[in-house]
Amino acid sequence: MPASSDQVSGKPAFGVYVHWPFCLSKCPYCDFNSHVRHAAIDEERFAAAFAREIETTAQRIGPRDVTSIFLGGGTPSLMQPQTVGAILDAIGKHWRVAPDAEISLEANPTSVEATRFRGYRAAGINRVSLGVQALDDASLKTLGRLHTAQEAMDAVAIARSVFDRYSFDLIYARPGQTPPMWEAELRRAIGEAAEHLSLYQLTIEAETPFFALHRAGKLLTPDESASRALYDVTQSVCAELGLPAYEISNHARPGAECKHNLVYWRGQEYAGVGPGAHGRLDIGNIRYATATERRPESWLMRVEGSGHGIVTDERLNSEERADEFLLMGLRLAEGIDPRRYQALSGRSLDPSRIAVLREEGAIAVDADGRLRVTLAGFPVLDAVVADLAA
Repeated sequence: MPASSDQVSGKPAFGVYVHWPFCLSKCPYCDFNSHVRHAAIDEERFAAAFAREIETTAQRIGPRDVTSIFLGGGTPSLMQPQTVGAILDAIGKHWRVAPDAEISLEANPTSVEATRFRGYRAAGINRVSLGVQALDDASLKTLGRLHTAQEAMDAVAIARSVFDRYSFDLIYARPGQTPPMWEAELRRAIGEAAEHLSLYQLTIEAETPFFALHRAGKLLTPDESASRALYDVTQSVCAELGLPAYEISNHARPGAECKHNLVYWRGQEYAGVGPGAHGRLDIGNIRYATATERRPESWLMRVEGSGHGIVTDERLNSEERADEFLLMGLRLAEGIDPRRYQALSGRSLDPSRIAVLREEGAIAVDADGRLRVTLAGFPVLDAVVADLAA
């Protein structure tokens, strides 16, 4: 079966996500699958394991045209350029990589060097995403980041000089942050961001140091109304300066959206490679949800023993596929085509529920029938999705 098509353009899309699980330190807000190792990482051994898992996946699903590759983590910019090159070579060996494929790498400002970035570009990377997170040193210290604001801006300048496409992340709704403070920071950021920004509200995740501090009353974050004010500033400033939201937390100039993340949000097919990576693979008419072993050394041994590190490999039924399509697709400003939901689930969305949500201003229905969440509805997206899926 060919890769699932882009619901807007109709073009086939297939992404490959590669997870590098190592970091220099663990940020106190982070619940991602990231690990600190004080001994040197055997990159050659890991690169061989990535190649093996890619080969096994290709044998399972057959030929694909890769439209995007994303090296995430962890901190992929801790890898040597030759390791990145070996991973990309393995993907190209087993699948056809489209000439215009977007090939992204996440980087932290602490691990950015001009020579290393030039090495990544030579290896095949054509887009970088920088974990800046804040533009003032006090906030960076609170967030547990190892870089200063100046180091972050230096890293952005290096990215600008080496890559045509780059993005960076910021976290807002931080302790003590006010709308005027955030507006000034955001305007400065947009001045540095050529085409794309990822802007995330700080969330307190279970089993993180921030969770314990927050529960003990030692970490005070903006309340619901203050967070909403910060969200409203985000939308208005980004729209004014030409980077409207195309997804609930992502802003881009038209045409500069992250192709790889669109694969996820449009419910398309992607392979997940590396420790803790998730995938959605289409075999025949069946979609499989895969996940690999999270612990790096355990994943390594599994791959070396059996060719892959998969520990979850579930067939998604029609209802599960439809619910996932709804949950992911409504994050996008472009919304969803209800006919695709009906094709996946075998049932239509309830017109009466749609009517109520339209009346409340949470959703809109375009002339072509596409259903999308409004800016007013995005802050209560989970409730909107739950209502429509009921």
